[in-house]
Amino acid sequence: MSAATPRRDWRDTVAEAADLALLGLAVAAASLPVLTFAPAVATASAALHDRSVTGSWPPARTSLSRFGRAVPAGTAVSAVALAVAALLAVDLLALATGRVPGGGPALAVTAVVVAALLGYAGLVAVAVGRTRGRGWRRAAREVARACTRHPGGWAAAAGIGGLAALLAALVTPVAVPILGGYALAALHAVDARRRARAPEPADAHPVALGPEAP
Repeated sequence: MSAATPRRDWRDTVAEAADLALLGLAVAAASLPVLTFAPAVATASAALHDRSVTGSWPPARTSLSRFGRAVPAGTAVSAVALAVAALLAVDLLALATGRVPGGGPALAVTAVVVAALLGYAGLVAVAVGRTRGRGWRRAAREVARACTRHPGGWAAAAGIGGLAALLAALVTPVAVPILGGYALAALHAVDARRRARAPEPADAHPVALGPEAP
């Protein structure tokens, strides 16, 4: 007879909330050079994946090693993401201030597109976390296929991205990094539920990257 699973109480919930807040702050600190944003997110995503699989966070040495390996490819991803974000921000600002025609309907459509892109980007970060913070191109292709096969999961991820963006605009700037940690955890939960309901084909699983240094 197997041992009963220990019941979680409020202290476990508080501890997990604090861990996610610290994770978001760590991502913000690692992203200060700007182009290290994607490597920081990839490392945090890998840590969350480890947490979901093993029940514990990876050692700091492991996360630092992952971050270092993620920097070369991650800087290019950061540059692309920042360029897209800047263009979308300019577009939203122009619509909101009436500088371009379209009014409310165009602004609503653009907001939906932004949320969809945020959801897609978030799911790519989750997929990268499953491969220890590497493999952006492969993750982008796999997530694109998954979004077309399971639009419900994409819609849920888009909702998380849109809500996080809205809250980021409303809360004090100091709290924005904390929202990032919670949003990434929520994206992992959405992706895990989708994968449990509809497992990916055998050829869609990430390629093993070999043993990892402790």
